[in-house]
Amino acid sequence: MSQMQVELVAADRLVWSGEANMVIARTTEGDVGILPNHAPMLSLMVDGIVDVTTTDGETWIAAVDAGFLSVANNRISILAEHAEMSHDIDLEKARADLERAQSAGEDDDEATAAAERAWAEARIRATERAS
Repeated sequence: MSQMQVELVAADRLVWSGEANMVIARTTEGDVGILPNHAPMLSLMVDGIVDVTTTDGETWIAAVDAGFLSVANNRISILAEHAEMSHDIDLEKARADLERAQSAGEDDDEATAAAERAWAEARIRATERAS
């Protein structure tokens, strides 16, 4: 079985890079599972988690916000403005961020509050899924 080269990139840094046997990510069309020799694709991602199974059998979970997923020639590029590995997430801070975003006043921009809620929820799901 062949393997894939995966790069998870945030706007400001490379978050994770390595070889994988499987990647699961959430796109605007729904969850997509990618195995070696997957057909080329380019998709829009939504806030959620990315689940990577490495060639060593380890599972890495990351929270990502909206971005792009590109698959071609056993190379997967995941590009998001924000991405954070589950083991780097402060769960209590994520929960506090979610609570603050949920209780945002009417003076706040609704789109900004919705984005903050979605990002906090993605971080919480990634941490809970990894544990």
